[in-house]
Amino acid sequence: MDTLVHRFWQRVLADGLCTAGSFYRTLPDGEEAIVDITWNELADNVCRLASVIRALGVSTGDRVVQVSGNRYEWILCDLALQQLRCVDVAVHAALSGPQIAFQIRDSDARLVFLADQQQVEKMDQVSEMLPDELIYVSYDRLQGTIGGKPVRSLSQLSEETGDVSQEDLRVEACDNARADTLATILYTSGTTGNPKGVMLNQGNLTSNAVSSVETFGMHSADSRLCWLPLSHIFARTVDLYTWFVAGNRLMLAKSRETILGDCQRFEPSLISGVPYFYDKLIRTLQEEGHENDSTALRKKLGGGIRSCGSGGAALPNYVAEYFFANGVPLLQGYGLTESSPVITMSTETAYKIGSSGKAIPDVEIRIADDGEVLTRGPHVMAGYWKLPDATAATLQDGWLHTGDFGELDDEGYLFITGRKKELIVLASGKNIAPVPLEACLTEEPLIEQALIIGNDRNYLTALIVLNRQLLGERLTQLGIEVPIEEMRTHKLVLDLYREVIDQRLSDAAAYEQVGKFSLLDCPFSIEREELTPTLKLRREVITGRRADLVESMYRN
Repeated sequence: MDTLVHRFWQRVLADGLCTAGSFYRTLPDGEEAIVDITWNELADNVCRLASVIRALGVSTGDRVVQVSGNRYEWILCDLALQQLRCVDVAVHAALSGPQIAFQIRDSDARLVFLADQQQVEKMDQVSEMLPDELIYVSYDRLQGTIGGKPVRSLSQLSEETGDVSQEDLRVEACDNARADTLATILYTSGTTGNPKGVMLNQGNLTSNAVSSVETFGMHSADSRLCWLPLSHIFARTVDLYTWFVAGNRLMLAKSRETILGDCQRFEPSLISGVPYFYDKLIRTLQEEGHENDSTALRKKLGGGIRSCGSGGAALPNYVAEYFFANGVPLLQGYGLTESSPVITMSTETAYKIGSSGKAIPDVEIRIADDGEVLTRGPHVMAGYWKLPDATAATLQDGWLHTGDFGELDDEGYLFITGRKKELIVLASGKNIAPVPLEACLTEEPLIEQALIIGNDRNYLTALIVLNRQLLGERLTQLGIEVPIEEMRTHKLVLDLYREVIDQRLSDAAAYEQVGKFSLLDCPFSIEREELTPTLKLRREVITGRRADLVESMYRN
């Protein structure tokens, strides 16, 4: 039997005394430090947490929610739940209270782990939306209640609960774990519609992690910095589960804001990220005047980088080209939550700019008659939680319908050309994929983010997030003085952006040109629910909040 449970214990038995990873931990004196953890120590910590979960009355098959950003305890909880054959319902920490409450209720959870005081207070505000029988545990030591019920700290419960031996837990877990054991429910935070709970079992996750390691050529000498949220399947499979399959070293970044500092601290050889991160890194080098220094990129990433992986959204060609030109392979993959997630992957020896790579082992791909990408194999989800009709619509004759349009070339490289739900259909009937146009626009340093609009309209418009710093520098170079409060509306600024927009879209078709645009100075963000956790644009949210501005671009 090959499951993540078996793979974990194989790694512990083989490399128990070796360093498994480095993590930020709060010491008994309250100080924060980076602590190296061996595989044996990791296993001991997993056993201790498994004892706590069992003592709280949680049984095999029960759902347990985690509401937390990345931290060592998140990893321990996920691994402990796997040993007990419980279901980890990993919730994105940035979601609002009502959104989290929905996932707790819908999954019929029995136990909720909360990261800190902020999450406790968030859930207390929506306590009337939560089941009365829920048990709450916090990773931080704190005093708090949710709806009058106490929140107990993990450290306190650990002190009160007797340990189970490594050997006893290993034997029990390995004897009972099966490929069809439900391991997790992940609620899609998609760009439209209500979230659906994607059910992934041990077989899905194990096959995907093993095939990813085999394809990418990960090995024990690698050190991987993880900063993407582990509550998303991209980081969970590609960073976390490949970790103990390959036996390399894992480091967690302290936060999204500290990534580059953590690169200097840990000197990773591998990093996974989303296109926005890599684009932002190029912009940082430009702002510092180092974009033409061939060594600057590698130094920013710690100096030991072997390659970077990109997923979660389409990678603009200019970003990939810049990384390759500066000695850091930036390798794009493709997948979705429903496919555990990896379907295709580029490697250092097999890649094409603009492509998402080739299918990994045991994964099949075909293109439907309408251009939609279909896939089947052991990576495909068990279905949507409590949604048989949605499952049947997405899984047809064994094939997962991805919702993405794509093309396969003669060598098997996959090129994603758009998403069905994002396709813009003009009033003239012309079909337009907005993502490639947005990528062209954001290639311009003055444009930080862009969103194309135009469904059922006569022409395209765009919301453009300006780069205030670079705009100020450009205006100074031109000898133009514009008050900060007028930057979004000043005629000379609008003329400048009109020029760069037209220039960036000069190779696009006439009907793909942006007729009108509006400038914004506040970037779209996860916290305001305008981006998904993998930084995709949530188009309906963004345009809905700026409906008056959008309508103004279509008057007259």
